[in-house]
Amino acid sequence: MAAHLKVHNSLKPGPPVPFVPIEAGKVSWYVCGPTVYDFSHLGHARNYVSTDIIRRIMIHYFGFRVKFVMNITDVDDKIILKARRQKLLELEKQKTYTEAELSKLAAAAFDSYAKSNLPELLKVSDGSPLSPSNYAERRDKVYAKVLAGGTLTGEGKPGDNEAKLKMHISNLTSAATAIQENRVFGGADEILLPYLDSLYKDTIDARDHGIFTDVTKYWEEQFMQDMDELNVMRPDVLTRVTTYVPQIALFVEKLIQKGFAYEADGSVYFDIAAFEKAGNPYARLRPDSRNDKALQEEGEGSLSKNLGGKRGAGDFALWKKSKVGEPSWPSPWGEGRPGWHIECSVMASDVLGAQIDIHSGGIDLAFPHHDNELAQSEAYFCEHGHEHNWVKYFLHMGHLSISGSKMSKSLKNFQTIKDALKTDYTPRGMRIVFLMGRWNDGVEISPDMRTQAEGWESGVNNFFINVKSHILAASDQPAGELKSLSLNGTSDSLQASLETAQAEMESALSDSFDTPRAMRIIDQLIKQANIHMNKGDPDVRGLESIARWVTRMVGIFGLDANASPPYDGLGWASSPASSNLSAEEIAKPYAQVFQQVKGQVESLSLNSPVLDKILASDVEGEFRSLASSRSDPETLAMPYLRAVSRIRDELRRLAPTSPSKKQILALSDQIRDNDLTNLGVYLDDRGEEQGALIKFVPKEELLAQKEEKAAKEREKLAQKEAARIAREKLEAEKAEKAKVPPSEMFKDDRFSAWDDEGLPTKTKDGEDVPKSALKKMKKDWERQKKAHEEWKAKSGV
Repeated sequence: MAAHLKVHNSLKPGPPVPFVPIEAGKVSWYVCGPTVYDFSHLGHARNYVSTDIIRRIMIHYFGFRVKFVMNITDVDDKIILKARRQKLLELEKQKTYTEAELSKLAAAAFDSYAKSNLPELLKVSDGSPLSPSNYAERRDKVYAKVLAGGTLTGEGKPGDNEAKLKMHISNLTSAATAIQENRVFGGADEILLPYLDSLYKDTIDARDHGIFTDVTKYWEEQFMQDMDELNVMRPDVLTRVTTYVPQIALFVEKLIQKGFAYEADGSVYFDIAAFEKAGNPYARLRPDSRNDKALQEEGEGSLSKNLGGKRGAGDFALWKKSKVGEPSWPSPWGEGRPGWHIECSVMASDVLGAQIDIHSGGIDLAFPHHDNELAQSEAYFCEHGHEHNWVKYFLHMGHLSISGSKMSKSLKNFQTIKDALKTDYTPRGMRIVFLMGRWNDGVEISPDMRTQAEGWESGVNNFFINVKSHILAASDQPAGELKSLSLNGTSDSLQASLETAQAEMESALSDSFDTPRAMRIIDQLIKQANIHMNKGDPDVRGLESIARWVTRMVGIFGLDANASPPYDGLGWASSPASSNLSAEEIAKPYAQVFQQVKGQVESLSLNSPVLDKILASDVEGEFRSLASSRSDPETLAMPYLRAVSRIRDELRRLAPTSPSKKQILALSDQIRDNDLTNLGVYLDDRGEEQGALIKFVPKEELLAQKEEKAAKEREKLAQKEAARIAREKLEAEKAEKAKVPPSEMFKDDRFSAWDDEGLPTKTKDGEDVPKSALKKMKKDWERQKKAHEEWKAKSGV
C-alpha cells in the first residue's frame, strides 16, 4: 500500500508528491516541539493531534518503521521573560508596602503599560493624565471599533494586530478594576510583570539556571499531560535544548569555519549572502516572506532587538550574547545562549543524521524558523559546489484560528486544552474534529464543528452497540445456522460494500492522508450496514466483518485510547481499569442483579415452565467456563444478562393474561429501567418470537436518557397541572361573574338612566343610548340572566 502514498510537501508547493523515504520501509521524522512557558491551547492540540494521526497512519496502516523525534525548547526569549518576571513579582510581594506606596507602584505600572502597548489612550486633547478611574471611558472612545469586532482603522477584517490590542485592553481593564479595588497584587499582575522587569531585571542572578528550568520543567510536564489526555503517542526520542548547548556551540563553530557565519560583539549570525553566493537557495519554504521584517523580528525574539553587528538585515542569530538577567553558557565568543533556529538543526541532526525524511510543525513556523533551519543545516552538511538537501518532506499543519486570528499563547486569545476538555470536548471528540479537516488546511473554530463530530461519533457508537447485540443474540444458535457472509458481489452484499470501502480508504489515505474523505467512507459504510440490519434477519457475520474493520480504522486514527495495535477487536476497547479485576469481580454486579431478579420472580409464584427452566439453568457454570479463558468483560457478563433478559421476555409474554399483571409489568420495567440501566445495559425489545437485544451502552448515556425521559414526563405533568389550574381559575371567574344579577350588570358611571330590567337608556352625558349598542347589551344581559339563574340553582339561593 505504501508504494502509492503521496504527500503534500511544503518544499514542492502544489499537488501531493510520491513519498519515497531515504531507506525503504523506514522513516526518520523530526517535529518541532513546544516552547514551554504557559498552558497548551487548542492550537497546540490541532498541531500535535494532526501530527499524531499521520504518524499512526504511517505506522499502523502503511507499515513504516518510524523513528519520531521531538524537541522541547527550554531556553528562549519568552521563557526568560516569563521566569524572570515571575521571580521578580515573587520578590516584590515579599516587600512591605504602605497603601500609598503600593498605589504609587500600581499607577506607575499602569502608565508604563499603556505607553508601551496602548499609546492612543494617552493622546487626548485636554492633556489630562490617564488613570484607572478614567481608563474605561477613554478605552471605549479610542478603541470602540476594535472592541466592536472591527479593525483599528475600520477597514478590512480583524487579524493578529487586533487580537494583540484586545489582549492589552483586557490586561489594562483588569488592572484598572483591581487597582480601584485595592487588589494590586493578584489583580494587576499582568501590568506589574513588565514594569518590574524594566526596573529590576539586572538584579536577577541568571547564573542560577534553576530560575528558568523550574518554569520549563513545570510547563513541560503540563504539556505532556495534555498530550497523554489527547492520546498523542510519546516521541521515540525527546530532546531538550539545555542538554545540547555544547553541541550547538560546535555546530556554530563549523558554520563560521565554512564561511557561512560570523561573530559580532559576542553574538554569531548566519550569513545569508554567503550562503546564497555558494549556490544555495534561501527561504525555500516561504520565498515571499524573506524580507518580512515583522516575522524576522519575531523569529529573533523580543530580547534580541538591540543586538548589533549584522551584515545583512535578514541575517539571524545562531548564538546570542547574554545580557544581564539572561541565562548563559560558555562559548568561544563569550558567555551566551543558543539562537532559536539553531536548536532544532543540532538536535535533529544529532539523532537522525545528515538527512531526514520528514520535518513537521505548525504552518506559522515555516518562515523564518523552518527556512532558517534548512539554511543553517544545509550550510553545515553541504560540500562546496554541491547542494545538500537536509529534509526530503516538510509537512506543515494548518493553524487553528479564532475570528480570523491564529490561536497563540503570546496573543492570549486561546482556550487551554485543559479547559476545553472540561467544558466543550472529549479527547475523542476533539480528534474527530481534526480528522474531519485536512491536516494542512486552516481550521476556524465553530459550533458546527463539534455538532458534526458528535454526530459521526454517535453513528459509530450505535453501530458497534447494535452489531454486538446481534452477535450476542446469534451466539445461542449453532454455528451452521448463522447466516454466512455473502460473496456473490451483488449491490446488496455486505462483503461488496466492505471491499469497496477498503479500496476507497486506501485511496484516501494514500492521497496525502485525506482523513475527511476517510471519515466519510466509514460513515457511508455504517449507513449501508444499518440499512441491512434494519431489514431483519441480518447477515451477522457480514456485520461483524464490517464492525471489525471500522474498529481497526478508528484504532489506527487514535480514536480509542484503550486499544492497542493491531486493533483486531470489535468496538471500543474496555477501560484498562477492568484488566486489573478478576473475572469474579467483573461479573459480580451482573450476578447480583440476576440473583435479585430470580428471587423476585420466585416470590410471584408464576406458573410458567419456561421461567422454571431459566431459573433452574446453570448460569454459574456457564460463567465459570468463560472465566477460565479470561474473556472480555462483556462476555463474562453475558450468562447473567442473557438469563435476566429471557426472564423479562417471558414476564412480558405472561403479563396480559396473568392475575399478577400489575406486579409483572412493574418488575419488567424495573429490570430494564433501573437494574440494567445502572449496569450500562439496555434491552431493545423486538417481536415476541425474537426476544430483546442486549446492548452495552455507557451507563452515563443511559442515565442521561432516563433523566431526559423523566424530565419530559415532569414537564408534561406540569403542563397538565397548569392547564387544570387555569381551568379552575376560569371557572371561578365565571362563577363570580354569574353572581351578579342581570339588572345590576350595567349599573356603573358609563350610564345615567336604566329601565326596569337594568338596561341602560341614557349615557352619562344624558344622551340616548345608541340602538346598536343597546342591541349588543341586550344579548349580554340575556346571557348574564341565564348564567345567574344557573348559579342560583346550583347554590340554592
